[in-house]
Amino acid sequence: MLSALFFGFLLRFLQSLVEASPFIFAGFATAAVLRRFFGPEGTRRLFGEGTRSSLVRAWLIGMLLPVCSLGVIPVARELRRAGISGGTILAFALSGPLFNPLSLLYGLTLSEPVAIISFGFCSLVIVTIVGIIWDRIFPGTSIPAPEDKAVAHGLRRVVAVAAAMGRELAGPSAAYILLGLCGVAMLGVVLPPNSLQHTFNFDNPLAPLWMTGLSIPVYATPMLAMSQLGMMFQHANSIGAAFVLLILGAGMNIGNLAWMIKEYGLRRSTVFLGLLLGVVLGLAYSVDKPLFPRDIEPANHTHAFDIYCRPFSGGEPGMIAAFTSRVERDIEPWQWRPLWFLMILAGGSVVLQLADRTRRVEQWCESGPEISAAGNRDIVIPGPVLGALALLGLVVLSTVGCFTYYPAPEDCLTAMEDARIGALSSALAMNHSETKYWAERYDDWTRKLEVGAWLRHWELSDYHRWKTRLVREKLEVLEHEVEDNERDEVRDLVSAISRSHRRMKRAFLGEF
Repeated sequence: MLSALFFGFLLRFLQSLVEASPFIFAGFATAAVLRRFFGPEGTRRLFGEGTRSSLVRAWLIGMLLPVCSLGVIPVARELRRAGISGGTILAFALSGPLFNPLSLLYGLTLSEPVAIISFGFCSLVIVTIVGIIWDRIFPGTSIPAPEDKAVAHGLRRVVAVAAAMGRELAGPSAAYILLGLCGVAMLGVVLPPNSLQHTFNFDNPLAPLWMTGLSIPVYATPMLAMSQLGMMFQHANSIGAAFVLLILGAGMNIGNLAWMIKEYGLRRSTVFLGLLLGVVLGLAYSVDKPLFPRDIEPANHTHAFDIYCRPFSGGEPGMIAAFTSRVERDIEPWQWRPLWFLMILAGGSVVLQLADRTRRVEQWCESGPEISAAGNRDIVIPGPVLGALALLGLVVLSTVGCFTYYPAPEDCLTAMEDARIGALSSALAMNHSETKYWAERYDDWTRKLEVGAWLRHWELSDYHRWKTRLVREKLEVLEHEVEDNERDEVRDLVSAISRSHRRMKRAFLGEF
């Protein structure tokens, strides 16, 4: 049993780390750009420090940058260093992990896309109200900003950004990130398998409260939170609980909560958390009924949160083999690549810390030639301009990546075949675990199909939505019939899903 708990913790930790790695890398890159290109003064101007628009700017910048609640930690630390007020920093730290271009597009696959627009507006309301009240209660939370030397132009700028990323990764940010990962991994030890399937039903008035308790230790990337929202809408679960999941599950974790307490003290952090929970729960109960999907038969369960429970029951014959099998099955080969980049950066940061304790690299970056040279045809671009271009590049890269993550309909349908065959063949073999695994991937590809079609045609009709929705609904029923060992019903459903798949394929390939 102890080995099952240990490997369960390790699996949840590794899964979260792999999912978080691209967002963490983007967070360190953003913090380095702010430090070396903008500097403290430029960063304060960017966020409108001291103006009435500072909270809205923090919300907007956070919504555009591709960071998560772990990747936002080094950025928040840099904003603190630049002398920005606590309310603005906390507004950015909360809103940054909620949305990015990939997750917003995924929201199109929800039964009620207006819910995502409403959730986004509510997030602005939250950070504005909480930020204003907190700044009024605790004025003067900013610290004096250091007088950083400007980085010389040319190669030194590139080296300065890389060195800043390495220094930050070797500092407290890494500890807070590891703490956040340990928080979600501990849920894989504490929560029994499948114990959350009925907690967030639509008729449970306490569902938002239960979700609040779950969401703070949870770590969810924007994409994961959005996919869980999709499952909750698909099952007509509690919409208030879904809202809490997005704001707190994607926006907070144990790591950034620890950072907040370290920087602002227990009293100020407790007040902020109390204000946040009060506003979030108030809005959650407010949107629960108006945004409830009226055209869906409510289910009495959801599998969206099985990933936070224990992955192993303890009855597996060999835990190492079971752990290896789950890692190979649950983590796609391409998902390892961002982690390798992060590990390379971590290795470089260790070398930099050991070999250059006196910061000779930074001194070299700050000691280049003056910007002048009459007759020189080179154009020297100011650091803040380069910084703005770099941040814009992150946003553009994230947006362009949408076309890779959401392929064209014909490519989606081709890639979907493996998942379809896996789900239907496993169902005919009455293998519930394999049916569930492949059905989830089949479901995910139908959602990517919708977004890929919308990106290329700038429209998605109700007709096309219903074609994919019928496949997903039948997949859900198939999974439960396999679990109940209903062979005749399974055979009928396999035939029905095959017919629905053909109609869906015909609609997306030729009926736009």
